[in-house]
Amino acid sequence: MPDPQDRQPFDLTRRQVLEAGTIVSLTGTMLPASGLAQQARPQPSPENGMTVHLSFRVNGRPTALDVDARASLLDLLRERLGLVGAKKGCDHGQCGACTVHLDGRRVASCLTMAAKADGRDVTTIEGIAGANGLHPMQQAFIDHDALQCGYCTPGQIMAAIACVKEGHASTPEQIKEYMSGNICRCGAYVGIVAAIEQAVPQIERS
Repeated sequence: MPDPQDRQPFDLTRRQVLEAGTIVSLTGTMLPASGLAQQARPQPSPENGMTVHLSFRVNGRPTALDVDARASLLDLLRERLGLVGAKKGCDHGQCGACTVHLDGRRVASCLTMAAKADGRDVTTIEGIAGANGLHPMQQAFIDHDALQCGYCTPGQIMAAIACVKEGHASTPEQIKEYMSGNICRCGAYVGIVAAIEQAVPQIERS
């Protein structure tokens, strides 16, 4: 067995190698917070073509601002405009928690580029209540306990309003089919269907 004193100056033990690797890994996780890392990331600016100027209406209010050309409508609403009703669930357009209306049509805002809102009307859960109180669909969700944790509820309500306006709420089976893109992990589907059925006449009259 070799004498430990015979090791060369740069010989490393297995423990030393593992310790060094751990230090490098931890340092790497902290790099984004460093000034160097911040400088390395491309900063959006009109000069490099990474921003676009948008002019649109959000919940009836004219809005104009410059945004990163790569930003999603969901990030624009939440991060730039403070409208956090639309939730970031799967971020892949599969859960429906981010549903909003674009020119009256429901869209998954996590998959919709913010630039597509230019010149158009965006409606979020914050903008559907009227001067006299809650939207009929909001009230119906309360009446039928159509929620538990509430995380998916804004998207469910926005999709439900669209479902009625699209003419896809004639039967419970049809409602289930056209609401299938909105997932409720708490399983409040019975209440959701009942709420939509209650709200149909009021929405159709409006």
